Amino acid sequence: MRAKPKKNQPRAGNRRLSTWRQRKQQHLLDVNVRARRASHHRNRRILVAVSKVALVIAVCAGLYYGACTALSRFFFDNPDYRLSTIGVQTDGTLLRDQILKSAGLREGLNIFSINLAQVHDRLQQLPQVDDVQVERKMPNEIDIQITERKPIAWITSEKTVANPFASDAAFLVDARGILMKEKKLLPEYLALPLITGCSSEALVPGKVVDSFEAKAALELLRLTTTSFMQTRFQIREVDVSKGYCLLVTDKNHTEVMFGFDRLDTQMQRLEQFLVYSDDTQREIATVNLLVARNIPVTFAKPVSAVISELEPPSGLAASAHEAKPAPKETKAAAPEPEIRKAKAVQPTIRKALPYSPGVKKFHSSPPPLPVRKAIPLQRFNQEGNGNG
Repeated sequence: MRAKPKKNQPRAGNRRLSTWRQRKQQHLLDVNVRARRASHHRNRRILVAVSKVALVIAVCAGLYYGACTALSRFFFDNPDYRLSTIGVQTDGTLLRDQILKSAGLREGLNIFSINLAQVHDRLQQLPQVDDVQVERKMPNEIDIQITERKPIAWITSEKTVANPFASDAAFLVDARGILMKEKKLLPEYLALPLITGCSSEALVPGKVVDSFEAKAALELLRLTTTSFMQTRFQIREVDVSKGYCLLVTDKNHTEVMFGFDRLDTQMQRLEQFLVYSDDTQREIATVNLLVARNIPVTFAKPVSAVISELEPPSGLAASAHEAKPAPKETKAAAPEPEIRKAKAVQPTIRKALPYSPGVKKFHSSPPPLPVRKAIPLQRFNQEGNGNG
């Protein structure tokens, strides 16, 4: 056993001053004190943070309230900024009341309460509008400039339309294929070409036409905008109901059949035929451009041939002339020399044979015999006697 140290005996240098029980009790006391201090510091930090956040919110709310009050007093409720002038400029048929109603604008509104982006979007949704510019001019004016779509043709699902103005199934269409239904129709719209036979399901105002045939017809109209075609080949009607071709009729009632592919090449061929028609002064009746070679072409009858067909035959005219009673003459008139009248030579008309691949021929009448000038009988006898 370990001997107990005596009271007067000095302690060793490495010996503990407290027992393990004392040290345990002291450690527990230190832990409790530090936990209370940490909780106190934590609560203090939370309180400071909450106070700062509340202060920031209060400052922001005060600034917002002050800003709203200032804006309402100096801008939104200020009578100097009430809308008094709305300028509307358009290059088409849209009316001022229609534009203002679609834009949701009226006089008396505060100029700062108007959302220009919303006004722009509302006007852009109109089928007739191509481009919109909305500008705010201080203190009380707004300007609206509208560029409307230019229609290039009428389009309808019906096969025959006498008057597109009076037809509810006829729509105006621009170069990009957007359909329009104008409330105010201009006189020049009546002269626009007509596209007939389109599918009625694809015709919705404000939408782009989805029909393949209608798009081909619009492309054909675009190709006729050259200077030569504008004066020589003006399209009046395009029939797309056949499904395999475009049947085009121009102002001279010439019927041209186009295929859907390579419209530019077909237009070049037609231009060559038109140049030949102008050079020969013969009007084309029909052209079939579906084939690339040996293109069937027919020519219309000239005006002189039509007039000659309408005139009565010479035999009937002579009999009618002989039926009239001759006036009485006091003196016998000397017999006039008989003159042989030459018959007028009618121009020949070529008719196209039915098309067959590799064959390009025309029916033609044989050329007329040369006609010599008639000689009076007396002169003929004198010349004959003198020679005899």
